[in-house]
Amino acid sequence: MTTDLTVYTQTAQRFADAFGESFQVNVPISKYTSARVGGSAEMMLIAKSAADLQKAVELACAANIRYTIIGGGSNILVSDRGVRGLVIFNKAKQVQFRHSGASVICTAESGMNLSSLARMCISKGLGGLEWAIGVPGTVGGAVVGNSGAHGGDMNDNLLLATVWEPGRGVRTYSLEDMQYEYRNSVFKREQGNKFKLRRVVLSADLKFKPGSTDVIMARADEFNEKRKKSQPGGATMGSMFKNPENYYAGYLIETAGLKGFRCGGASISEKHANFFLNDGTATAEDIRALIAEAWHTVRDRFGVEMELEVELVGDWDY
Repeated sequence: MTTDLTVYTQTAQRFADAFGESFQVNVPISKYTSARVGGSAEMMLIAKSAADLQKAVELACAANIRYTIIGGGSNILVSDRGVRGLVIFNKAKQVQFRHSGASVICTAESGMNLSSLARMCISKGLGGLEWAIGVPGTVGGAVVGNSGAHGGDMNDNLLLATVWEPGRGVRTYSLEDMQYEYRNSVFKREQGNKFKLRRVVLSADLKFKPGSTDVIMARADEFNEKRKKSQPGGATMGSMFKNPENYYAGYLIETAGLKGFRCGGASISEKHANFFLNDGTATAEDIRALIAEAWHTVRDRFGVEMELEVELVGDWDY
């Protein structure tokens, strides 16, 4: 125990020396996540650039410390017990545009808010990312999860991703390398493997086509209005389950009679059954119990085993 404490103290000091006030210990995570639940980060660092992000994971890897990257805090459920090791909040937001033939290429650091990037592109008359208006999360999270909406997804936009890979350093991944499927990628499939250090997206090159700003804005406004009408506000993680083949997860949960179903301070939205809400008093365990209820009920009623879109983060071994 003494040895572990000594190693922890020495490691924390190395991060404090390297990053100053951007590094803290024993920090509550709930205020950084859209669900507003979860315990504390054993160590926490705010990375303000892709260089910071790379430096942090290299230092963690050298010290044999597990790391968890959190972007916008959506699409994750953090355990009430918190997260061991280092939690890096990715705030790397630098964006650059360049022309390439008939297209415009945007290089965006992975902590850039996806919806903000979509609005930036629209203001420049660049089409292709309108689907992302109102979509929570960051560019890095979207690259990993092949985020999408309204018939569009990252598969339509990504040219390449610049990635730091344990043991290999910085590499570039082409669109083909990402092995995209519906809400899935070669990186996403690593989730749940506790024994493998993850690859980290540093930035992404996205392609867009110039067009009429008014037309692009009108399309984005239409998508945004649909989102507001169909999805609830408040403390939620986003879509809880992926849509099974030939089904909508929300339809299955609703047809199973679970709209409004409650576990503690968490409930299934009356507006859209694939969104689970925190009324301000929920714990992460309340939400996990709600997930289990929906999963088992849908399987028992329809024989469909739904797959989580949200990732469980932290210490869930209890």
